[in-house]
Amino acid sequence: MARSNPSGEHCTLVYPKHALDMKETIGDRIIEGLQEFTDALKDRETVSEQLNCRRIVLDLHPTQYDPKLVRQTRDLLNASQAVFASFLGVSANTVQAWEQGVNAPNDMACRFMDEIRHDPEHWLERLKEMVIPKATT
Repeated sequence: MARSNPSGEHCTLVYPKHALDMKETIGDRIIEGLQEFTDALKDRETVSEQLNCRRIVLDLHPTQYDPKLVRQTRDLLNASQAVFASFLGVSANTVQAWEQGVNAPNDMACRFMDEIRHDPEHWLERLKEMVIPKATT
């Protein structure tokens, strides 16, 4: 179980070997781990000395998208402005404004487009999975 301590470190609770007894439920193991964490905090001990602590830093600064890069990203999915907009959760007018340079995408849209550019095959497959076939008459 991961938890942040006051210094901002992320701590992973480590269960003693006896806690892996198959007769104990997962709930029992969680409660035991939380109790160990609580005890360490109450004793004012350095949590990182009691538990496994790891600091994870993510580079989540989105690329700034100009009109050309928005269009190139949409083209990776072979999507119309309307389909791309629906996929991103924005209006078709918003995508059109991005591609014409009227507005710039917000950070969340930029992060999503970064993910699309990182693995376009994955996102193309996800987009195909979402297609609802038209009913035949």
